[in-house]
Amino acid sequence: MKFSTKEDVEAPIEAVFDMLCDFESFERAAMRRGAEVQRADALHQPGVGMTWKAVFPLRGKRRELTLEMVTFDRPKEMVIDSMSQGLAGQMSFELMPLSRNSTRVLVGLEVKPLTLSARLWVQSLKLAKTTLTQKYKDRVAEYARGMEERYASGVKV
Repeated sequence: MKFSTKEDVEAPIEAVFDMLCDFESFERAAMRRGAEVQRADALHQPGVGMTWKAVFPLRGKRRELTLEMVTFDRPKEMVIDSMSQGLAGQMSFELMPLSRNSTRVLVGLEVKPLTLSARLWVQSLKLAKTTLTQKYKDRVAEYARGMEERYASGVKV
């Protein structure tokens, strides 16, 4: 199952990429939602090989998720693979400069079932694909507006 959307952000490509690299804020946001997140690598700079382990409750069960940065091409692209019980996923961010102060961000998410039970779950999601796609697009648009506000206010990442 694939989701994708694009948003134009009124900020230079370097600033947008730096905001997408604020991994600590993503970790804190996940923890506020009840997840346990832990870095599982020893890298000191963002790049390929960054790894996170996350544990969170979903549908009454404890789920474990491993995330790994597989592509890191500053300031153009970032791809993160994920693996959990029965599911493989990939989240991609592709940035294109539209002008000196405007950047298009393409955000993709793909989820692939690896087991029969995961296949049934993904099949049930397909029934709500229109609603899920709209929520996905709204969430990405909301994050893009937040990046614009952070850039306009001069908040450093």
